Amino acid sequence: MTEAVTPPSPSPSDPPSEALPPEKPGGSSADSASAENAITPADIRDGAAVALLVGVAGVLLGALWVWLAPRVQYVSNGEAVFLRNTESEGRIGSDGTFLLLSAGLGALSAVAVFLWRRRGGVPLVIGLGVGSVFAALVGWRVGLWLGPTSDLAVAAGKAGRGVPFDAPMQLLAYGALLGWPMVAMLVHLGLTAVWGPKDPPAPEAEPWAGAYTTPDGLLPRPPQD
Repeated sequence: MTEAVTPPSPSPSDPPSEALPPEKPGGSSADSASAENAITPADIRDGAAVALLVGVAGVLLGALWVWLAPRVQYVSNGEAVFLRNTESEGRIGSDGTFLLLSAGLGALSAVAVFLWRRRGGVPLVIGLGVGSVFAALVGWRVGLWLGPTSDLAVAAGKAGRGVPFDAPMQLLAYGALLGWPMVAMLVHLGLTAVWGPKDPPAPEAEPWAGAYTTPDGLLPRPPQD
């Protein structure tokens, strides 16, 4: 006659050394994703190159501004200098021309940067923003330099009494300097959101994961003979 052997129940004093924590699915994928998003020296070099190239493009903004902006003219009576047409909207048109040119060049620079480095990255975006601000300032100062002289007395003396002459370039609304950086950031953000590389989806847990775990998240020990 054979007696039934009942396996002993685990003692409360037994250490839970055999209890194994459940493995987290997708841990290696998360590590690889974080490694891919890490900033490398190459990314920093790309951001610096973008800032430099976009900033130099401000020279084009200044040249186009001088060429396309409407001119304001002065006239001298030999003693003082006056506006030739007091109702002229040339100064407002000059600010508007600068803003439109800045917006157009900002959009072009954002498209060029996106096509060059489609994957984007924080250093690239920072380089585009810094370069855009610098380009707007360069375009403004280059326009003042390429335009008519700011010395009205000299200009009036060269023109002669009663002869109109062009007024120097002037930017009355300094908020137009934000046109290039704001448009560049918005366009680059939109391009990255629509056509940029997408992040891989997070791995889903197996349907049986956690089905045989205890409330504290540990796997139960197998019964001992």
